[in-house]
Amino acid sequence: MAYEYDRQNVFAKILRGEIPCTKRMETEHSFVFEDIAPKAPVHLLVIPKGPYVCFDHFAEAASDEEISDFVRTVGRAAVEAGVAPGGVGNGYRMISNAGPDGVQEVPHLHVHIIGGRRLGAMTAPGKN
Repeated sequence: MAYEYDRQNVFAKILRGEIPCTKRMETEHSFVFEDIAPKAPVHLLVIPKGPYVCFDHFAEAASDEEISDFVRTVGRAAVEAGVAPGGVGNGYRMISNAGPDGVQEVPHLHVHIIGGRRLGAMTAPGKN
């Protein structure tokens, strides 16, 4: 499948330093920052530094090193934010939207880490 990456998307601009953010962590292949419209006391975004549109694109095209770094960074970000149940937290939700039906707003792979309080239903009630 072909993916077209938009190098002018907001996360690409954040990675280039063109748009400010509140950085929480950075590794060789990943970047973690606070969401500007948090849905809970903890709301972080974890993005790969490479030009990947969504998770299936990342899984198909990223190197093993990028994948390993990204997955470990997601876990480490949850621990450092104090929401990981294996640490001192009570849990968190990870969300990665993909494509129009998944309501992906920025065409750059990103995982939301949301926690710091009890969260509501994962999706709104409606037709299946």
